[in-house]
Parts: sequence; structure tokens; C-alpha cells
Amino acid sequence: MSKHDIKYYVRELLTIAAPIIMGNLGFILIGVGDVIIAGRHSTDTFAAISIATSIVNCIVTFGYGLVSGISPLLSNYRGERKSIKKYFYPSIRFAMILATITAIFTVLFVPIIPKIGFEDKLVKPIQDYMLITALSIFGAYLHACLKEFLQAFEIVLFPNIVTMICVFLNVILNIILVFGFGPIPSLGVIGLAIASLLVRYFMGFALLIYCYINMSFKNYHEKGYYKNLLNIGFPISMAVFVEFVAFNSIAIIMGRVSGVFAAAQNLVCTLTTISFMVPFAISNAIAVKVGFANGAKNLPDLKKYSFVGIVMSVLFMMCSALIFSSFPKAIVGIFTVDKNLFAIAIPVMYILSVFQIFDGLQIALAGICKGIKQTNIVLFANFVAYWCVSIPLGYILAFKFKLHLVGFWLGLVASAVFLCAIMIYKLHKYYRLTYEKQEL
Repeated sequence: MSKHDIKYYVRELLTIAAPIIMGNLGFILIGVGDVIIAGRHSTDTFAAISIATSIVNCIVTFGYGLVSGISPLLSNYRGERKSIKKYFYPSIRFAMILATITAIFTVLFVPIIPKIGFEDKLVKPIQDYMLITALSIFGAYLHACLKEFLQAFEIVLFPNIVTMICVFLNVILNIILVFGFGPIPSLGVIGLAIASLLVRYFMGFALLIYCYINMSFKNYHEKGYYKNLLNIGFPISMAVFVEFVAFNSIAIIMGRVSGVFAAAQNLVCTLTTISFMVPFAISNAIAVKVGFANGAKNLPDLKKYSFVGIVMSVLFMMCSALIFSSFPKAIVGIFTVDKNLFAIAIPVMYILSVFQIFDGLQIALAGICKGIKQTNIVLFANFVAYWCVSIPLGYILAFKFKLHLVGFWLGLVASAVFLCAIMIYKLHKYYRLTYEKQEL
């Protein structure tokens, strides 16, 4: 039996999660800044970056998923009382190899854009944005890698302070580069891409300097580390990839009908991503704490962290759902004054409110799976939910029943329910088998 009460587990999770929440919200606010500036510049600029980021996200999230295996793996090593500083350089090498591969794929996709069927006026801005974004991937992956590395030590405050600073830096750069200032001309979409590039490299190098100042490292090679990273990270990566492709394919599919649908999808996804950052941070904390308990073979703590984390995540998303459903017009009005966007986005907001609750549950469950190194569960559940339920059902509702974007979001709600059911069943089965083995 555990020696601690519920308050202890809440406090322990929040100690890690609170700075991550701050940083994750900062990271998303950087994207929100892009969306607001793009919307104020023009609807075409908004539509172009909506489509471009949808495509790029489908490519870069695969690498992000692989890198996200660093903190749960190193947390397990800490629970086993292994030294983990030696994995600093191997982690960076791993991230830079992934960045090179991802950047190449992004560049190779650019010539395909004119053949997809977007409006002619959007093709060139989309291509420009993607080419510059490809160069920024190295800074983005360096930041993600070092943030995961520090998170394994439960060092979360400084990385997330850096992210919050970059919210303001990004807004300033966007205003200067998008609208022009003094001798700097208005660069529109290109300005948004350059601002993102500068901010991502700043974030990556800030964490690199912090690590060198506060820790000493030796070069270290261990093939087993990369193998273990791939064993944990690949299913996570594929699960994130499957989910992001599903969400962003909606923007791409509807963007072929009209750019305003892509803009509306990006707007709604921005909103859900903002609220998602809190349970996502809780999920990261769950993965670290459950990972440590798993490495130490402390099953009572493992179970308590899992339960408390789930409750915290779902309660927050219920509050978020209430806000979205109560003030949809005011919230959408933050991003745009376009009447067409209002007409498309507001009905989706009510469906989004239901989706929020199950989204909070599924990310908490995913954090548990990462902590116990059972990430294949997450991959299986995401694939079935999004590609066997969400996209087929959403496509039918969108085009056969003429519900358009509303139809796709109804499909996403169905997939979220299905996703939670699969993971709950798989985790229950894992716990039962684990306790049976311990008793034997």
C-alpha cells in the first residue's frame, strides 16, 4: 500500500506539470500569435499558413514523437538508479539526424503543392512558407530534445520560462516582418515563416547553453540507447503522426473546397490546442512519475499517479468545454472579423466542447502508457480511432450529408470516445497481468 495521501500525488504531479503548462501554453501562444497576425493581415494569408502548417505538421510530428521518448526512457533509468547525464550527446545526435530527414521530406513535398488542387492564389505562399519552415526544423528539434532531456531530471522551470519569453519575441518579429517596419518591407507569409525560424533557433540554443552551464558531459556512445529510444519513441511517433495527419488532413480536404474552410479548421484547432496544453503537461508529468515508479517497481505509486493524473486532466477539460460552449462568438472574434469564418467556426465550437472531455482522458491515458513503456497501445488505439472511425465517418457526414466541417468534427468526437475505450481496456489488462506476476 502507498504511504501517501491523494494531496501528495496532486502536489508531485503539479510540481512537474505547472511549469510545463506554462511552457506549453507559451508554445501554443506562439502559434496563436501567428494565427492572429495572419488573420489581421488578410484571409488569404490566414488560409495559406493554415494549409502550409497542416502539411508541415504531418511531416514534423513524426520526429517530435520519436524525441518524446527521451524523458520516459531516462525516467525509467533514474528509477533503476542509473546515471543518465551520459545520454546528453546521444540524445542531440538522435534529434539532429531526425531533423535532417524531416527537413528533406518537407523540401521534397513543396513541388507537389500545385498538384493538390488548392486555389491558385494560395500555392506560392504555401510553398514559400514550407521552404523556410524546413530550415527551422533543426532549431525546433534541438529545443524538443533538450526539453525532454531536462524533463527526465524534473528540471522544467527554465525551459518553459524560455518558451514564455519567446511568445513576446514572436509577436514582435511577426509584426515587424509581416506588416513591415521602417526600412523592412511587408513580407506577409514569408515574414511569418522567418519569425518562426528565428524563434525556434533561439529556444534551442537557449537550452543548449543552459545545459552546458549547469551540467558537465562526456561524449558517450551506446547503441542500446538508440534501440530503446526507438522501441518507446516509434509507437509514440506513429501515434502522434496518425493523429496529426487526421486533424490536418481535414484542413487539406476542406481547403480544396475553399480556403476559408481550412482557415476555420486552423482556428478551431488552435483553440483546442490551447486548452489541450494543460492536460498534455499533466500527461508529461504522469509519464515521468509513472516511469520512475515503473523503474523502481513501485506499483502502488504507479497506480496512484495514474488515477490522480486522469482526474486532474478530465476536470480541467470539463471546465474548458464549459467556456467554449458558453462564449463561442466572443472567442472566435479574437482571431477574425470575417463573417464567413464566424458562420463556419461557431457551430463547430459546440461539438468541440464535447470532444474536449474525451481528449483530456485520452492524453492522460497516453501518459500512463509512456511511463510503463507500453506505447504500442497508444499507436494501435490512435490508428483505429482516427483512421477507421473519424476520417471515414467525418467524410460521409461532410459530403454526403452536406455538414462540411461540422461533419468532420462529429467524426472526431466518435473517434475520441473509441480511443479512450481501447486504452482503458488495454491498460486494465496490463495492470491485471502485472499484479498477477508480482503475486506469483
